[in-house]
Amino acid sequence: MANGLITPVILSGGSGTRLWPMSRRDYPKQFLPLAGENTMLQETALRAFDPDVFAPVMVVCNEEHRFMVAEQLRHEDHPPQGILLEPVGRNTAPALTAAALWLLERDPDALMLVLPSDHAVRNVEAFRAAAMTAAHAARAGQLVTFGITPRAPETGFGYIAAGDPIADFGGVRRVDGFVEKPDLQTAEGFVAGGNHFWNSGMFVFRADALVTEIERFAPDIATATRKALAAGTTDLDFFRLDRAAFEDAPAASIDYAVMEKTDKAAMVPVDMGWSDVGSWRALWEIGTKDPSGNVVVGDVMQLGSRDCYLRSDGTLVAAIGLEDFVVVASSDAVLVAPKDEVQQVRDIVEKLGMQGRSEAVTFPEVYRPWGWYKTLNRGPGFHVNRITLHAGGRVSLRRHRHAAQHWMIVEGTAHVTLDGQQHTLEPGESISIPAGAAHALATADDHALSLIEVQAGPNAGKDEFERLETA
Repeated sequence: MANGLITPVILSGGSGTRLWPMSRRDYPKQFLPLAGENTMLQETALRAFDPDVFAPVMVVCNEEHRFMVAEQLRHEDHPPQGILLEPVGRNTAPALTAAALWLLERDPDALMLVLPSDHAVRNVEAFRAAAMTAAHAARAGQLVTFGITPRAPETGFGYIAAGDPIADFGGVRRVDGFVEKPDLQTAEGFVAGGNHFWNSGMFVFRADALVTEIERFAPDIATATRKALAAGTTDLDFFRLDRAAFEDAPAASIDYAVMEKTDKAAMVPVDMGWSDVGSWRALWEIGTKDPSGNVVVGDVMQLGSRDCYLRSDGTLVAAIGLEDFVVVASSDAVLVAPKDEVQQVRDIVEKLGMQGRSEAVTFPEVYRPWGWYKTLNRGPGFHVNRITLHAGGRVSLRRHRHAAQHWMIVEGTAHVTLDGQQHTLEPGESISIPAGAAHALATADDHALSLIEVQAGPNAGKDEFERLETA
């Protein structure tokens, strides 16, 4: 792909704790529509969509999130050129090394634009202009990061000290150093001085330039990642890095492994309405406010409340006389906290985890290659799901050993295979599947299919099925 285009490389990781209950360990914030109508992953991909400038995106993600990544990018109709699966988390340096090596196999001149998947950018034009400025210097071998013009003396961000302008690259400055999360007095001095910028975690560099510096400063990462790529395997639309080799890579950020050591570090200062969306307070700060300073999202009714973040994912929230509060209702949990104390949500998630509560880890929606399902209700001996297959989706032939099922079609047309017999079902029609019966499900045409599934039996809701064929 030696065409001069910039390849956006989206890093999709995260633990899903800071924006609980909307995000979870298995469903972190980038998969949620927190800062707009699209999910944050989709917004990140759309931000870097321009066929004249950018190549199709590639994504590096947690192995457990692969189907969510594929599904959300499929909805945007801009298919990625590759999705690399990390078998274990090793921070950004090994992830980006793997991405660079993967790209170099396809384009020796690959130019990477590194983007976290869970950040918000309000001024897309400023972002794109900064990317073009950075690309000019990166093509000449600089490793360029984006420095965000600070709006306040934040102590939760890292800072970049800007050096002299670089000749021949207008708008690009050398990096004099990095400062990790300063105290308040130091941060106030940084903002007043005007020479320090927030560290955005976004970069532009040639893939070969990154690999050269990794081999120079972090050879163990280079060796382990090369082995992980060489022993990796293609799985559906994904490339799975070899677990044993990748586990040998030391965990390190790209800042620590390379940017703090290289003499090629450069920075483009930019004010683009950036936020790392690190808390519910941050979402209140960037959200559209009503005349009383409230950000209201979803089914919410409020009276006399001021400067609050009020959000519902379906359940009616009624708020009366609150001030500086956060109220967030998901389908299975509710958070209520003063706005200045929302960082303690991590402590709540930790306690839920210690008690073995599923609300700390999972979300009712689960994604699969054929679509997704959402738990609607459950109890002793029964489990109710809403199942959606995307157009062309098919659930492979299988049998449940102990649970019987009943399917009611809600939308679309279903082809059901039951013990060798074929059935076509329209909306409003249903079929019962006895325990032990071989069955498969597929869409009948190029439209999505939605149905309600009721499982009944001693193991209802558990993955106790026997797969009889591959999907």
